[in-house]
Amino acid sequence: MTRTWFITGVSGGLGRALALAALEAGDIVAGTVRKPADLAAFAALHANAQGFVADVTDEAAVQAAVAGAEALAGGIDILVNNAGYGLTGAVEETSLDEARAQFEANLIGPLAVLRAALPGMRARRSGHVINITSVSGLAAWSGTGVYCASKFALEGLGEALAQEVAHLNIQVTNVAPGGMRTDYAGRSLIRAAQVIDDYAETAHRAPKLLAEHAGQESGDPARAAAAILKIAGAKDAPLHLLLGADALHYAMRKMGAMTTEIGDWAGVSTSISFPEA
Repeated sequence: MTRTWFITGVSGGLGRALALAALEAGDIVAGTVRKPADLAAFAALHANAQGFVADVTDEAAVQAAVAGAEALAGGIDILVNNAGYGLTGAVEETSLDEARAQFEANLIGPLAVLRAALPGMRARRSGHVINITSVSGLAAWSGTGVYCASKFALEGLGEALAQEVAHLNIQVTNVAPGGMRTDYAGRSLIRAAQVIDDYAETAHRAPKLLAEHAGQESGDPARAAAAILKIAGAKDAPLHLLLGADALHYAMRKMGAMTTEIGDWAGVSTSISFPEA
């Protein structure tokens, strides 16, 4: 059965790889790009590729794109919130304007897409929402605090949404990739304008590490796309899907440390209860 996908950010990276995989599987893909010049390149991928110019921070453009996708072939079956960008800089270095812009793209934008697409899914009592978060949305690391915060927030949004729509036969999966050979460390990465020397040995290592490993990441976008295709629309689709050995390593390390710490301080945690009568 041919399915209709709506994928944000298909001009490159994982979004493009996922669009190609879905098209090769015989599905229809409605994809968003930010620049009109990218429309022709996307449309040229396949007869079933339909592009829309829509920055996810533009609610009206998002609503128009979703409406266009809904009209293609019976409505959106699989929604992928993929668009976003990275931001490096110590928490103190990151201006409020830079932080707001990050959250607009990585959280408010996906929320706008959800609000536009969910009415159709609710009416049909079917659909699968896939949010591309990051292992950094589960395990934060120095120098990417605001980026991590935006992905932590998207993780929480997806978890709550899953509980709200399960009875409507709508599934939600938060996909958290590790490092992949995309342009994330290039055009998709911004560095905070302010630089504070005291963070040279902590936060400032992040952009250096990303630059050093650019093009050498272990994650293959094509294989990541294939993995997402395996769970897309599946009845037993997971709420959380980690992609990459590095993602698995960092998430498990964080969860193990957190479990130990919670146990160590459990006595203090329970000490605030009113005494039993």
